[in-house]
Amino acid sequence: MLKATGRRWYYVAIMNDLSPAWPIRQDRLPYEAKLDVREIAQIDLVVMHCTELPDLAMAREYGERVLYPAGTGNSGHYYIDRDGGVHCYVGPDFVAHHTRGYNPRAIGIELVNTGRYPDWYRSDHQDMNEPYTDMQIRATSALLLQLKTVLPNLQLIAGHEDLDTAEVEASDNPECRVRRKCDPGPHFPWPRILSETGLTRLLPEATA
Repeated sequence: MLKATGRRWYYVAIMNDLSPAWPIRQDRLPYEAKLDVREIAQIDLVVMHCTELPDLAMAREYGERVLYPAGTGNSGHYYIDRDGGVHCYVGPDFVAHHTRGYNPRAIGIELVNTGRYPDWYRSDHQDMNEPYTDMQIRATSALLLQLKTVLPNLQLIAGHEDLDTAEVEASDNPECRVRRKCDPGPHFPWPRILSETGLTRLLPEATA
């Protein structure tokens, strides 16, 4: 159940058919209050990411980095560790920086996964080989179902790779270009997530 006090949201436990109790730990980023505030009614989309980093501790360090003049950085709203632990870094009533062009309407969920780390843009290092754990996927479905109960217009879900299709110069070969974003990648179980949550996948052709 989700409760609200003022503009702060906190979660106690997720109760649904997938899990009898799935707590969400509040680990708000130091700069959260500097992010833009939004009405929850404008949220209709969840964007799935993976951290492309080896562990949650490094993902936290990256999330805390200040990158913008306002004193904020890049982060998702929720992070799901390999053991299924869910951490809230940014509350849903704040606009987090996670997907270019979609942030005001979207919730960002990051799954801890190595991805292409540490050579993200190397031309011969583009495979994403680490599978997600069953606990991560169970936690993802549980979180999405809970979000649907408190975000009245949430209907859509997309992968970061669906929405950010830009290419960049490969780090090892200036004549080769690679995808800027490839997450959540080939191991994310889209049919299972769509079936369990009832959300609709937003694909590139639908965003044009």
